[in-house]
Amino acid sequence: MQRGLYYDELEVGARYLHRPGRTATEADNVLFSSLTMNTQALHLDAAYSESQPFGRRLMNSMWTLATMVGASVSQITQGTLVAQLGLTDISFPAPVFHGDTLYTETEVLDKRPSASRPGQGIVTLRHTGRNQRGEVVAVATRTALMWMSPQSVSESPEGESP
Repeated sequence: MQRGLYYDELEVGARYLHRPGRTATEADNVLFSSLTMNTQALHLDAAYSESQPFGRRLMNSMWTLATMVGASVSQITQGTLVAQLGLTDISFPAPVFHGDTLYTETEVLDKRPSASRPGQGIVTLRHTGRNQRGEVVAVATRTALMWMSPQSVSESPEGESP
């Protein structure tokens, strides 16, 4: 069974490159924008977008954010995540267009055992998305509540978090 990494397997400073990348399509943009009720013409109206500064439709930035987080799941949080606690410091320094390929990397910024939830720990991750030219298109800091490995929990004294 494939799983992500437990809290105690994550090292501060470690970087994970998530592959393969994901090529953004027009269908992704229209479907995601429609499902999330985002009627922004910059995502849906080609004629309008041509008259705007980028000259073409932009991918919905929330698609970019969701795809970055999603790219990390199989390597980091599959089966080891208790809950996502928050996203902060989100930025989109460059646009993503139909046909661009999004590549994601994740860095572990910080971690600490949970004070109120034995067997669990809080991990802070930074997801960075780059296009096929290596340009940073998105950055987000994510806080996640993660399971500790069953082995580390069973080895700790009762009632204490490792």
